Amino acid sequence: MKISRGLAAAAGIGVGAGALALVYASLYERVQYTLRHFAVPALPEGAEPIRVLHLSDLHMTPGQVRKAHWVASLSALDPDLVLLTGDNLAHPDAVDLVAKTLRPLFKAPGAFVFGSNDYFAPVFKNPLTYFNPNHEHKYGASLPTEELRKVLVDGGWHDLNNLAVDTVVSGLNVHFAGVDDPHFHLDDYAIVSGPVPEGADLSIGLTHSPEPRVLDEFARDGYDFVAAGHTHGGQVCVPGYGALVTNCGIDRKRVKGLHPWEDMWLHVSAGLGTSPYAPVRFACAPEASLLTFVPAVL
Repeated sequence: MKISRGLAAAAGIGVGAGALALVYASLYERVQYTLRHFAVPALPEGAEPIRVLHLSDLHMTPGQVRKAHWVASLSALDPDLVLLTGDNLAHPDAVDLVAKTLRPLFKAPGAFVFGSNDYFAPVFKNPLTYFNPNHEHKYGASLPTEELRKVLVDGGWHDLNNLAVDTVVSGLNVHFAGVDDPHFHLDDYAIVSGPVPEGADLSIGLTHSPEPRVLDEFARDGYDFVAAGHTHGGQVCVPGYGALVTNCGIDRKRVKGLHPWEDMWLHVSAGLGTSPYAPVRFACAPEASLLTFVPAVL
């Protein structure tokens, strides 16, 4: 009888701890928006540093005012460039809120690519499916993609969905190229393939999902840096171990943050939002990143 009572008490403690962890992950950590800082040694010798704000995975729904205000406040950082790597929407009525959120940042030049949740609304998924790298993609209702694209292009940002562009940022000749969402096989790198132009002071690639096949193409063409999102940093992590899954082909050690990939730099953002069907984060706070590009050390 004493043993049975002990087991029941232990089970009760375990259930209680799990409930507390769920409350923490869903009500507290999920809205602890954090700004990460990284130095990226990718500029030519003698170049002045530039500051690049990387945003990803807003997954915006109507009413997410706290998130919108926090992101809009980042305009005070006065970045030289903004990179947006997809999954901006989680609801068909969220375009106006995304527009209000990003409008203060349109004073800086920017570039963007889309993720699957810029085309299709999220749907409920069994969390265990993320442990199967070959799980079937589920498509939700169509989202107002072209309305979102118009907001971003009218804001002066470059659409890099299977497109490339050359422009000047803070006096530097920058070559950009991007692909549409590789996770849903919308990417077509062949359209933008080819060596980085010789006159470029800096070359930047954008992709929503950091799939190794895409990263290898950018590296092969000589890019200095690639920005990506999609992984949510694992979203639910184990302290001391890290992410359990990445939801793409990249390894767990590079699920977020700045890392080398062959001869270029890769930054994977853990993103700012979650699916409305899984509104939790644990040991992986929502984030944006301010990347200070500096001359490479030879």
